[in-house]
Amino acid sequence: MSRDEQLKARWEQVVEKLSIQFADGDTIDLDAIIYLIGVQELGQLNRTFKKDQKLDLMHIAICKLLVPYGYYELDFVDSDGWPHYKMLEKLPHLKAGEQSVLMKEAIVNYFLETEFID
Repeated sequence: MSRDEQLKARWEQVVEKLSIQFADGDTIDLDAIIYLIGVQELGQLNRTFKKDQKLDLMHIAICKLLVPYGYYELDFVDSDGWPHYKMLEKLPHLKAGEQSVLMKEAIVNYFLETEFID
């Protein structure tokens, strides 16, 4: 199986499992998955978030996902438990399709590391 085929299969596994768990079987999209990762990383699962906090959660997730690629590192966790990251390297300019592939790859790697998928 080629690398692209393996990524596609694993991505479909992530989407399927999360869709069943969080969307009553409706297909969950990339933004929703990023949001869920942000909530997971914050660790405050049983609360509601305001719109600006939801955007902050997505930012947390993107930073966390891009740590292994050398773009960010965890800087500190504030008194409310919110992680803060610092940029180590500016992201290269990517076309929309390339951004999507990078994020899907990073998400798949995240869920492999957390053993949500295999």
